[in-house]
Amino acid sequence: MITIKACTLEDVDMLRDISIETFTETFEAENDPAHLKAYLERAYNVPQLRTELSNPDSKFFFATLNGEVAGYLKVNANNAQTEAMGEEAFELERIYVRRTFQGSGVGKALYEQAVQCANEWEKREIWLGVWEHNEKALTFYRKQGFVQTGAHTFYMGDDAQVDLIMAKPLRP
Repeated sequence: MITIKACTLEDVDMLRDISIETFTETFEAENDPAHLKAYLERAYNVPQLRTELSNPDSKFFFATLNGEVAGYLKVNANNAQTEAMGEEAFELERIYVRRTFQGSGVGKALYEQAVQCANEWEKREIWLGVWEHNEKALTFYRKQGFVQTGAHTFYMGDDAQVDLIMAKPLRP
């Protein structure tokens, strides 16, 4: 059974570890090791994660399966969004699932948690950015009803890459 639990500041070390592990598993094969290392050091250091965990407009959740942390979710509202999408928008910033748990329903459970949060915050649209070459994620989000609405630049270290902006209305 998959269990979803909100992360707290006490979870920062586990959050750092799973963030680095899952991001590396997802992107190391297609990226320069120096750019990947620079990104990981900037995005997933403990002070940075503490700041994100302390932001009332951001929420992190762990998904556990068989007693192990299998993946995590980060969502943002209001000014915590990584792009200015407006007060009625809600960002699904990260869903990452450890490789050994992929295909087990963990990603879907985390996605459902994101939608639940967006609805609790009475948002009208959920959106995300996904790397244009991440076919697995693109397929997953399209199955959930997301459509591409734009693109923005994402920096992996000093390497400028294209993230597709995808969105889905939650209510009229």
